Amino acid sequence: MHPNIQDLYNIANKPSRKIIGLMSGTSLDGLDIALCTITGAGVHTSVVLDHFTTVAYPPAFKEKVLSIFSKQNISLAQLCVMHPWIATQHAQMVKDTLLSWNVQATEVDLIASHGQTIFHAPKSLHPNDEFGTATLQIGDGDHIATGTGIITISDFRQKHIAAGGEGAPLAIYGDYLLCSHATENRVLLNIGGIANFTYLPANGKLNQIFSTDTGPGNTLMDAYTRKHFEGMSYDKDAHIAKQGTIHTELLDLLKKDSFFFLAFPKTIGPELFNLEYLTEALLKMGIVLSDHAIMATLNRFTAETIAEAIQNNLPFNISFKIYVSGGGMHNPLLMEHLNSLLPNPSIASSIEIGIHPDAKEAILFALLANEAVAGRPLLAGERSTKVATTMGKISFPN
Repeated sequence: MHPNIQDLYNIANKPSRKIIGLMSGTSLDGLDIALCTITGAGVHTSVVLDHFTTVAYPPAFKEKVLSIFSKQNISLAQLCVMHPWIATQHAQMVKDTLLSWNVQATEVDLIASHGQTIFHAPKSLHPNDEFGTATLQIGDGDHIATGTGIITISDFRQKHIAAGGEGAPLAIYGDYLLCSHATENRVLLNIGGIANFTYLPANGKLNQIFSTDTGPGNTLMDAYTRKHFEGMSYDKDAHIAKQGTIHTELLDLLKKDSFFFLAFPKTIGPELFNLEYLTEALLKMGIVLSDHAIMATLNRFTAETIAEAIQNNLPFNISFKIYVSGGGMHNPLLMEHLNSLLPNPSIASSIEIGIHPDAKEAILFALLANEAVAGRPLLAGERSTKVATTMGKISFPN
């Protein structure tokens, strides 16, 4: 048996595993690094978050990624060279972070790397019937494994598509394993660049669990801030949006895209919800709005599309509680809107159920890696994949 296979076999048979989850989202703010101790697998999984940090991306890093990010036409050569380059950058960030935590690489069993999404193309986004749903994340797992000396599991979304899903949201798996409750109906809402939620019924029936994207989270607000407010990458504390007035005509136009009339579950990305999307709506109106009014409207746009998606998908007349994670939960105006639009369920941080709200997605990928080596395929049905599956490609360090 090859020594790497033997190492993986030994890891899979351990009662608990040290796994680093890596997440780099569409907001491009940095690399989330979560070191987790994961015990068991499947419904018997438990997680302890040992350490967490976000390594901020320097401006030059963001510029390189933005040159090929969510665009129809890019340099193929640039895409090619950035696939290993991002991985080597992430590997160095992991090594530097482990050093700061005084943790040796030999203490870590696995790295679970989401990679950097460059383009997400659900079937609804392209008209060519010859092709189905596709997605592309770069940041090669072999380079991370070689750079860190740690077995790396990556490229999770491809298997989800191959098994009949859309490659997102993958939060459903971690939400089900960690957040199900015997008596409380729960909605796990994550507001990243794109917003998504998972519904976990108290009865625990797999065929009733549901996860979907709702539309934009922070992506439009962040993109507008970067373009129109020098030196700012996002609207901290909703300072800009709070100074504006919601423009109802613009809001109505933004909500008329065909995406919002597709059946649930569905996925989307900045490929649709970008500044061109906003510009087209503004041109249809034929008027000029202040930056503050636009930001106020974009904030409300995110809130209303989240609230409507939740209201349209949960069973009528049930009580439930919403637990929020992701960068959007730190936007006070957005949360104010959600509380007013969803007055019946209480809304709380996911920290109330033991999930660090900023680390949640990185923890998710650590969980998916754990399932890949020690778990069993799960969660198939009308609203997930056609067949039960585990996800991730395995890269050895040598």
